[in-house]
Amino acid sequence: MKLKNLHDLFNHELQDLSSAEEQIIKALPKMIEKATNQELQDGLSNHLEKTKEHAEIVKQVATECGFSAKGDECKGMKGLLQEGEDIISLSGGDDVRDAAIIIAAQRVEHYEISGYGSAIAHARELDLPDVISLLEGILEQEYEADTILSEIALSNVNEEATEAERMYL
Repeated sequence: MKLKNLHDLFNHELQDLSSAEEQIIKALPKMIEKATNQELQDGLSNHLEKTKEHAEIVKQVATECGFSAKGDECKGMKGLLQEGEDIISLSGGDDVRDAAIIIAAQRVEHYEISGYGSAIAHARELDLPDVISLLEGILEQEYEADTILSEIALSNVNEEATEAERMYL
């Protein structure tokens, strides 16, 4: 696809976001399964359901704009998810693995925040108020997920990982 104008770029962004959301839907169950902290499992499970909704909304937006949500695989998300799998597999104990899962999940959230922020900016330029509203709703939930992950890390996961470290010293 040749990007001749902002309309084409917006189409490409929606396809990228759609691919990213679909990849996350496949990856989250593995992260949930490997997490041992109940609060982390619950947070990831809740976000999995929201991610399924996000995927549907992105498809809806693409259709409303006359685009196909299908496009090339989002290589950025693929890389982040692979990096996440790698760091999670390196973790020795449950507590450290939970901290690694949070790192991996937050990197994914930050990527999504960037993608949705850019898409919203382009939707504004293209004067698509209904689309802006839908994408802003997703962006708000991505920020919330990032905040929840930080709260879980700070409430107990990082402390437990530190305790695990002391056991090895």
